Amino acid sequence: MYAGFDPTADSLHIGNLLVLVALLHCQRAGHNVIALIGNLLVLVALLHCQRAGHNVIALVGGGTGRVGDPSGRATQRATLTHSQLTHNTQHIINNIQHIFHNHSEYFNTSGATLHPLRVLNNLDWYQGVCILDFLSGVGNSLRVGDLLSRHSVQTRLSSPHGLSYTEFSYQALQAYDWLYLYDNYNCTIQIGGSDQMGNIYTGHYLIEKERGAQVTGLTLPLIKNKSGDKFGKSSGNCVWLSETHTTPFEFYQYFINIKDSEVEKLLLLFTFLPIEDIKNIMLKQRSEPEKRPAQTKLAENVTLLVHGVSGLESAQHTSKALFSPQHSHLLTHLTTQQMEALFTSITSLVLQPGMSVLELALRAGCFKDKYTGRRVTEAGGLYINQTRVNNADLILIPHTHILLNGLTLLRVGKKTYYLVKWLNYSQ
Repeated sequence: MYAGFDPTADSLHIGNLLVLVALLHCQRAGHNVIALIGNLLVLVALLHCQRAGHNVIALVGGGTGRVGDPSGRATQRATLTHSQLTHNTQHIINNIQHIFHNHSEYFNTSGATLHPLRVLNNLDWYQGVCILDFLSGVGNSLRVGDLLSRHSVQTRLSSPHGLSYTEFSYQALQAYDWLYLYDNYNCTIQIGGSDQMGNIYTGHYLIEKERGAQVTGLTLPLIKNKSGDKFGKSSGNCVWLSETHTTPFEFYQYFINIKDSEVEKLLLLFTFLPIEDIKNIMLKQRSEPEKRPAQTKLAENVTLLVHGVSGLESAQHTSKALFSPQHSHLLTHLTTQQMEALFTSITSLVLQPGMSVLELALRAGCFKDKYTGRRVTEAGGLYINQTRVNNADLILIPHTHILLNGLTLLRVGKKTYYLVKWLNYSQ
């Protein structure tokens, strides 16, 4: 069994993870599994296949990544240089190997022997393919009418951007990938997101016509954001699998904040928990929804899978420090690097004698004017280091309003945070 991933960015995202988890399940069942590198939904599917006993091969689209899959896109992908593709490929391989290692380390509780992950790159065989041989072989077996009927092709042809020949040829290349894997690895199953149905069907048709063999394609649901849009690298809503793009804390908090109506589905899709355990978790969720037990279990399992024990512990530690008043003392123990990693914008200030709470809040950007700042503060809406401050004229006190690490955390309301770094502060 195989799943494919093109290296169009230097990290996978949660839209890819499910397929990897499915492949892990198949691996545990003893099947041979191939991952053509490119998604968290896809990754989860791969993991399920591994758990089912399949041999797992991660196939990086170093060749097809230069072409670009038009599926689910309104415009053509930007062309990547050879060095960009090489860079992205290595980082995606690291993503997948890290997740498979975490699965083996923390989720293979039965102790079953799993087939090792094998990594391939389709650039290795495309470098030796003559374009004339490809057109007279694969090209001669595919029907233009069938290729034109694909939803991704029809959508682009009817758009003002149109469809380039390069993109149109992508499904022929993906079909050839499956044919190559069938010939060399006896790969009879391909798995991918539901937007890959057309590409998978083209490969199914090619193998059936060229080899007379029966092969199977499986599709998984696309993971969408709260607005109902597909997660994607170009849509600006990505939750990445690499901690350099999405920190373990941000990753953990994404799943903590999943809606009650969606959490059971994601527990079934993204975790290896027995169905009976999930049913019990949901019973507890319905009786104590304010404690969010289902979201917590989901966040713990997926963060452990993607970021390991150290990432999960860091996310939990930071979450307690930021969101639990009884754990506010933990703020002092967060390093400057940890705090800075949580915030896209940090205000650097020089501590001046007599600086008030209101002046600090204004300079940190918490409020647009003094009137709003004073009103919200006196109404109890401003917190400094997790402690409510009602007096806007209160003078800042070191060790109370400034942590030992030289930082001050401000919060307006429940979830709007601001971080201040004091340039001249010393204990």
